[in-house]
Amino acid sequence: MADLRFTTAGESHGPGLVAIVEGLPAGLTVDRERIDREMARRQLGHGRGGRMKIERDAVEVRSGIRHGRTLGSPIALLVDNRDYANWEERMNPWPVEAEVEESHLPRPGHADLVGALKYAHRDVRNVLERASARETAARVAAGAIAKEFLAALGVTVHSHVLRIASVAAAERGDLTPADFAAVDDSPVRCLDGEAAEAMVAEIDRLRKANESLGGVFEVRAFGLVPGLGSHVSAEERLDGRLAQAIVSIQAVKGVSVGEAWEVAELPGSESHDEIFWSAERGYHRETNRAGGVEGGMSNGEPLVVRGALKPISTLTKPLRSVDTETKRPAEAMRERTDSTVVPAAGVVGEAMVALVLARCYREKFGGDHIDDVLAAVEGYRERIDWRR
Repeated sequence: MADLRFTTAGESHGPGLVAIVEGLPAGLTVDRERIDREMARRQLGHGRGGRMKIERDAVEVRSGIRHGRTLGSPIALLVDNRDYANWEERMNPWPVEAEVEESHLPRPGHADLVGALKYAHRDVRNVLERASARETAARVAAGAIAKEFLAALGVTVHSHVLRIASVAAAERGDLTPADFAAVDDSPVRCLDGEAAEAMVAEIDRLRKANESLGGVFEVRAFGLVPGLGSHVSAEERLDGRLAQAIVSIQAVKGVSVGEAWEVAELPGSESHDEIFWSAERGYHRETNRAGGVEGGMSNGEPLVVRGALKPISTLTKPLRSVDTETKRPAEAMRERTDSTVVPAAGVVGEAMVALVLARCYREKFGGDHIDDVLAAVEGYRERIDWRR
C-alpha cells in the first residue's frame, strides 16, 4: 500500500523552514510557478503585520524532483527566512559571543508557558519560535506539491473567508471552482463583496483599539471520487483525518465538515442528503448537507470543511501574565504581530486538506508512476460506474 507522509522543521526566526514529502509517485509534473504562487497566497490578507513586508516566500527544491518531474523519492523543500538576518545572534544554531536576552513573559493563549514547563526551558523563545504560525509556510509548500498530484487526478481545492470577528458573509451552497477564480483579489479573500468591505472596516476599527481578530474560513474540494477513507476503523475515517488536519493549524479551535452545527438543530428528515439515480448522472444528490463525507468516506459530492480561528494571542496591548523567573505579575511579551490571519489561514487549510486527500488517494490507488495511479483511478470509476 502506498502512503504519503509529510513533516516540517524550522523556527519562525531561524535560518529557514523545511518540508519533506514522502510517498508521491514518479513522473508527476510539478510547476515551479504554481508552487511559488501558493506561497505568495499565504501572505495575503488585510490585517497582516510587518513580517509580510520582509518575507518573499519561495520554495527551493533540494531533492525528489528532476527537470520538473517527481522521482518517486522523498521531496525536500526549503523556504528561507529573510528575517533571520535580523535575528542571527538570537537564533543562531551555535553559541555566540554576544549576551542574548531571554524571554520570561508568556502570552495567554500561546504555547509559551506550557511548552516551557513541558520541555524545561527557561527562555520561552525556545517554544514560541516553533509554535509560531510561520511554520505554516512549510505546510503550504508541502500542500502545493499535494495539489499538483490532485490536479493530475482532476481534483481542485479552494478556500474563502466566511467570517472575521462579528462580520459574516452571505453563505452559498452552489459554489463551483469557477467561483474562486478571483477570490485572492479580495483584501480578505471573501466572495461576498459587501461583507468584504465590512470586514476590512472591522479589522481597521479593532486594530486601532489594539485588538486581534478571529474568524471562519471554508475549504472546498471538487472532483473527488467516492470511497476515499473508510468506515472500518477510526483512524481511516476521512472526516476524522480532516478534523485533525484543520485543528492542527495554529489558532484554529474548531472544525466542521458540512452543515454540522446547522443539522444539529434539525430533525433527521431535514438533515440528510437524499439519493437519486439517472442514466445521465448516475448516483447523485440534490443537497450536500454532509459536506461530501458519509460514514467516514467521500461520497462524490464536493467536500466542504470549515475552520474557526480564535484571535491571535499576541496583542499590541499585552494581556496580564506572570514573569516566569520572578513569579511576579507582568505584561505578556510583545512580538511583531498581525491583526488577523483568517484570509491566510484559508490557504493553509487548503494545503492541509490537499495533503489529507492526496494521502487517501495514495492509500487507495497505489502506483509507482503517475500513469499507474491514473489507470487505477479510471478502473475504479468504471467499476463503480461513476459518471461525473
